Amino acid sequence: MASGFKSPQKKIKSSKALSIGSASLLTEKIGRIFSEVEDPRVERTRVHLLTDILIIAILSVIAGAKGWEDMENYGESKYEWLSQFLVLPYGIPSADTFRRVFERINPKVFEQCFRCWVESIVEKTGAQVIPIDGKTIKGSYDRVLGKTALHLVTAWSSQHRLVLGQVKVADKSNEITAIPALLELLDIAGCIITIDAMGTQTAIASQIFNAKADYVLALKGNHPTLHGQVKDWFEWHLKEGFSEIIHSYDERVEKGHHRTEKRQIWCVPVSQLPPLHNRSDWAGLKCVVMVARVRHLWNRTTRELQFYITSLDCDACKVGQAIRLHWSVENGLHWTLDVTFDEDACRVRTGHAPQNLSLLRRIAINALNLEQSLKRSNRQKSNRAAMDDNYMLTILAACLSNNHNDTSKACCQ
Repeated sequence: MASGFKSPQKKIKSSKALSIGSASLLTEKIGRIFSEVEDPRVERTRVHLLTDILIIAILSVIAGAKGWEDMENYGESKYEWLSQFLVLPYGIPSADTFRRVFERINPKVFEQCFRCWVESIVEKTGAQVIPIDGKTIKGSYDRVLGKTALHLVTAWSSQHRLVLGQVKVADKSNEITAIPALLELLDIAGCIITIDAMGTQTAIASQIFNAKADYVLALKGNHPTLHGQVKDWFEWHLKEGFSEIIHSYDERVEKGHHRTEKRQIWCVPVSQLPPLHNRSDWAGLKCVVMVARVRHLWNRTTRELQFYITSLDCDACKVGQAIRLHWSVENGLHWTLDVTFDEDACRVRTGHAPQNLSLLRRIAINALNLEQSLKRSNRQKSNRAAMDDNYMLTILAACLSNNHNDTSKACCQ
């Protein structure tokens, strides 16, 4: 009798079994990385260890936890497993305990320890593109207290797909003040820093150039005179075919997601242009750039012109790649935070909790990106980690590998 059609059986790759001894070693490393984080609680009220609270919080967010109740639920569900390598003298901390602790942990110290951990993974960033961009956590506002939503500026490693650091934008301020503070915390020598128009400031360009790095800065209407000069010059010489003008040109066509995008890049040394407005204020400025994008979608066609200034040499291919990689911070980080971790929907808003919880999410993203054995999306990796304790340990092993710098030392000096 015919057996009918059978769908091919997929081989499910099992996670490598790691011993409880390995789990203890990994969690000890996590404890040492964040050893400089001080316990904000009064000593007589410290029922649960701060290390246990931090480790459960990190593991639960990797597994998809969105808030304090999820952290408690994860701990209760995994109690038998967690109790084999954590102390847990009074069981799993309650949701209120998680909330109170993260409301009061010093976010600057917490972020400093995070940066030291990342530095232990990426000892030298090298000549890579580092996009810097801001993101507002929309649900962190408090209308009753008159508190605006938390806005963070983040540095993203396009090569390693890791968050390198983040800085909170001060209340009643903007990214112009936060970007220099973030750059001061990072070793950017030899890197290419890309920033959107908000960060196109002479002081920021000077800071990047003096740090022995290069910049590609978007030029828009916030610099109307310079933008108008560059725009008019390119439009005129585009009609003339850049005749007798030293320049570099590159063209790329990409297809995917039911659209075709054509990008044309013209890079021209500033020596080819008439004297630019306040030219001497832009440290290291070498070239101006025009990018023309034509996108063919299924129902319409869009055209866009964008302009940039850069300290890079006149190489349209290299500059175009840096501009393209700037969007990896949107696609690789911000999109993941909103879609996988539901960051914008999170209503945590008291004390330092929004900033500290946002850092936990970025720790989780770094950990998931470092684990490469499972070729799935971060959402699927997170789901697997929630269901498979061995895979959770695999993730921890990937981001705490002995192949990286020694993370056994206290990172926050």
